[in-house]
Amino acid sequence: MFVLAELKDNVRIGPDQFNLKLVDAVRDEIDRKLANKVLLNVGLCIALKEIVSLKDSIILPGDGASHTEVLFRYVVFRPMVGTVLTGKIRNCSRDGVHVTLGFFDDILIPHAALQHPSRFDEAEQAWVWEYPLEDGAKHDLFMDVGEPIKFRVSREIFEETSPIGPPKAEGQVSQNASTSAAAAATAASQEVKAPYKIIGAINESGLGVLSWWDQQVKEDDLDDEDGEDNTEYDNDEDGEGACEE
Repeated sequence: MFVLAELKDNVRIGPDQFNLKLVDAVRDEIDRKLANKVLLNVGLCIALKEIVSLKDSIILPGDGASHTEVLFRYVVFRPMVGTVLTGKIRNCSRDGVHVTLGFFDDILIPHAALQHPSRFDEAEQAWVWEYPLEDGAKHDLFMDVGEPIKFRVSREIFEETSPIGPPKAEGQVSQNASTSAAAAATAASQEVKAPYKIIGAINESGLGVLSWWDQQVKEDDLDDEDGEDNTEYDNDEDGEGACEE
């Protein structure tokens, strides 16, 4: 789930930090730049592990700060495809079940990857697994907000979210109202685009809301207790064991 990424950066240390040791100032600056940020095709940066090497610091003309090339290792959140994780249901929508790990929220279990058959309950705003019973009936198992859920990572998606250019000039904007509305909708969707998303799946045995399987284990234990041998033994006059059914 967590990996070490070896990175290189040119770290700028301002004059107001010259009173600190170079290593401490570099550590603070790296954490300021990277902590809780997503690096494209690397993952979510968590914390600095260690500084591998520091090259000579230089001061550029017209800039009173020092610039140091640094090689370092950073702890990154990037679970491998196939990893099983446990999170909590954040909310449900027609797209699927949205899950949070507490420090990472951009996890989606699409409706096609839920237990089959499942339906979306509009009133409860929750997905429901229609669990088939032996008599042909179905028992509804709800995926409620806040429930712990176990899922398997099936895919990861990185997206470039940095600005791609200046806004268009007024003369380039269409006067058509529908076109303007579509452009506004597109811009809004780009604003909320997540740089790193995890796609999960629960459509296999043992995955899904934890309470589903806890209940099944309890029922199996009760069945085992009911099926225990209740045979009683009495001694006959000769001392030999006689079996009573």
